[in-house]
Amino acid sequence: MKKLIDYHNVDIQQQELVVLRDVDFELKQGEFVYLLGKVGSGKSSLLKSFYAEVPIKKGEAKIFDYDLRTIKRKDIPFLRRKIGIIFQDFQLLGDRTVQENLEFVLKATGWKDKRKIAEQIDLVLSNVGMAKKGYKRPHQLSGGEQQRVVIARALLNSPELIIADEPTGNLDPQTGRGIVELLYAICKGGTSVIMATHNHTFFEMFPGRVVSCTDQELVEGDSCFEE
Repeated sequence: MKKLIDYHNVDIQQQELVVLRDVDFELKQGEFVYLLGKVGSGKSSLLKSFYAEVPIKKGEAKIFDYDLRTIKRKDIPFLRRKIGIIFQDFQLLGDRTVQENLEFVLKATGWKDKRKIAEQIDLVLSNVGMAKKGYKRPHQLSGGEQQRVVIARALLNSPELIIADEPTGNLDPQTGRGIVELLYAICKGGTSVIMATHNHTFFEMFPGRVVSCTDQELVEGDSCFEE
């Protein structure tokens, strides 16, 4: 199984403050990983380190074919094209339709052929159950529909990895379950998924590997994590 992420003895810092020490973490292709931890435990900082938003100054940190200790600024956009990022607060452009939001991302990542852009948008919207909603603006959609559009946006460049930071945090339980079910189906298709969450019921419905941020350490399992 192909290894996508390989961290050894990595310190994760927010500015000068170390939030996680001596992180050892590996991710293989097709894995679904739940990332647990209380607010401020380092979850988001760890996720941001994977796409070089949080720099790494200690340890060995590799993702795909990139060394995160030495990655050049000009290479970061190419790294990020391999990763689909899903935020809790959607971050959709409110003055544009769903179609225009997705066109913006594709053009920003180098797509130029209008026909191919349209075909790719049709494909990802269909994959997330939003095939007939491209003409709508974000405010015309429910929270669950907006998050499906965000997942579609994350799929645009056929990423090898999806990073989801509390993707169900602003959704009701039933809608949240539908979002995790969708991510789980995407993972079954071969895309690795790392999802930060506080919801323990998801593990029972959609089994995956669990890692926890606790006491400045990243550990396997959820036994150390208490609500």
